[in-house]
Amino acid sequence: MSDHLATVHAVIAAVAVKDYNTALAHFTEDCEYTNLPMGSVIGLPAIRAVLEPFFAPTIANELLILRTAVEGDTVFTERLDRHQIESGWVELPVTGVFVFREGKIAVWREYFDLATLLRQWPELAASLT
Repeated sequence: MSDHLATVHAVIAAVAVKDYNTALAHFTEDCEYTNLPMGSVIGLPAIRAVLEPFFAPTIANELLILRTAVEGDTVFTERLDRHQIESGWVELPVTGVFVFREGKIAVWREYFDLATLLRQWPELAASLT
């Protein structure tokens, strides 16, 4: 396993258990996080501000990496993200792209269908209106 791929696995594992300090230690200070289709933020505090409220209502998370590809400083992941909320499990297919600079993640993009997520998680849908 490449160093970049191992780092991505570590980040995904840390996010799954809401260990944001461990996850964010692998990012550059000026990392750009794009959570498509919802927009982009830049910097560690902004990334934390996106992750914490999203994961706060979850009881458990399983971020299952199904496939990966590494090309130079870029890691691609195909995942099935599973989030246990009060009403049951939410499942969301996700593609992640991680671009490294000097050993740390400088760009993180997540591609998913927002409608798929909101259909399963009505409380989240209500919070976005």
